[in-house]
Amino acid sequence: MTTAIHVEGLVKDYGSFRALDGIDLAVERGEVFGFIGPNGAGKSTTIRILLDLLRPTNGDVRVLGEDPTAGGPELRARLGYLPGELTLSGTATGRQLLMHHAAVRDGHGRDRIAPLAERFLLDLDRPVRALSKGNKQKIGVVQALMHRPDLALLDEPTSGLDPLLQQEFLDLVREERDAGTTVFLSSHVLSEIEGVADRVALIRDGRIVVVDDVAALRAAAGQRLDVTFAGDAPADALADVAELEVDGNRARGVWRGDVRPLLAILQAQPVVHLELRDRDLEELVLDAYRTEGGA
Repeated sequence: MTTAIHVEGLVKDYGSFRALDGIDLAVERGEVFGFIGPNGAGKSTTIRILLDLLRPTNGDVRVLGEDPTAGGPELRARLGYLPGELTLSGTATGRQLLMHHAAVRDGHGRDRIAPLAERFLLDLDRPVRALSKGNKQKIGVVQALMHRPDLALLDEPTSGLDPLLQQEFLDLVREERDAGTTVFLSSHVLSEIEGVADRVALIRDGRIVVVDDVAALRAAAGQRLDVTFAGDAPADALADVAELEVDGNRARGVWRGDVRPLLAILQAQPVVHLELRDRDLEELVLDAYRTEGGA
């Protein structure tokens, strides 16, 4: 089996509220899979079901080829998990906490504690209750990845990290993928998903809106057009531009597909200034959330 995660018809109800409404997902082994959605969309619920922290109402779930409700400690030993709301307290130091995690895993990952802590500028000798949110998050990242799990489930992993350490985290994710770890990455930070994920799923109201690779999503997003003419903007000539806005001699909109027809149109016009830039993943996500039925 090549899938690290296989989910079919996943439903989760809390009384009369349906948190997940028939989700289908297939995550290939060895890929970084981005999972994007607004608060309450069902991201954390999905991850908790994959970990058997929650039980599904209906549907079939397989994690590394096994039913998580029956996989037991043997399956969990192959997983790494960083919760979206990490809570650390007590008098134990970061070193003691991470050494405990290594001991539970029969020593796996012990030799990576120090180099990962150094990489993330983490002081291991302070009590965890005295650490800032960002430093607690660093401990969470280290414990989730230090044993080189077969599958890492990371829920909002860069929350609280400064921009330089966010980039360090993305570099680490790429290294873990290259070493064979599958990474399921839930995030609100769309730029980090775009920079590291092989494929992306967008979830809204407990339903998957779209699943595609990042390159295809970027192509579907199109390009943002901003053009200024010597005279009034020719709205009729620009009829094929999506989301067209004309204000005097300036026209703005979105162009999708081959740009040659657009350039042929503009070549016949007195253009003073032209700007075409790729729309980012965030704009595509907003498109998908606005449109009933997806992108």
